[in-house]
Amino acid sequence: MVYLLPILGVLLSFIFVYFTKPQNKEIFKLLLAFSGAFLLALTVFELFPEVYTHESPKIVGVFIMLGILLQIFLEFFSKGAEHGHVHLDPENAAFPWTLFASLCIHSLLEGLPIENHHTMLYGILVHKIPIAIILSIFLLGSKIKLTSAILFISLFAVMTPIGTFIASTFKVIETYAVYLNALVIGVFLHISTVILFESSEAHKFNLRKLLVIILGIIIAYAL
Repeated sequence: MVYLLPILGVLLSFIFVYFTKPQNKEIFKLLLAFSGAFLLALTVFELFPEVYTHESPKIVGVFIMLGILLQIFLEFFSKGAEHGHVHLDPENAAFPWTLFASLCIHSLLEGLPIENHHTMLYGILVHKIPIAIILSIFLLGSKIKLTSAILFISLFAVMTPIGTFIASTFKVIETYAVYLNALVIGVFLHISTVILFESSEAHKFNLRKLLVIILGIIIAYAL
């Protein structure tokens, strides 16, 4: 299930978009808000305690900040696709290599902590589904060939399981797990907080988004 669920989540999202061609953007915004709160809460509940138990707080802090900076760097190429934004020209038929490479690196890093924190699988899955839906809408609505779109989504789907496989197979990864997990915490912190900040348009109060955010935190705590 650790390897299968992320793949199924992305591929089924693509199939859903292909056949239904969804138009209701408000539902996606609510799902994104839920995923941001859920991922942030799981990161705080699951990953934070471990990294601060096994290493100096200042060293952990350095790697968390490096993770934040790494994600900011990746977003120069992905244009924010990790938190629901695709700003590429839909009329361009060229394969979006920079977006692809950035998302693959991001997804690979996501898979690293799953080996020792299976609960994080659910946070990553909930995060990937709305992103996969938004990506699929873009890919299927652009002039990119369908075969290229399927290849893009398929490779994006397997990158998180590959990260989990690497973490479980190579001893060197286990040796530096605390630092890598701290790096991933930084990535998760940046993505989830950006999603939550952007979920309140013009800083207006939105009861539905507040409720799904609270629900995400409660479910993460229950897990």
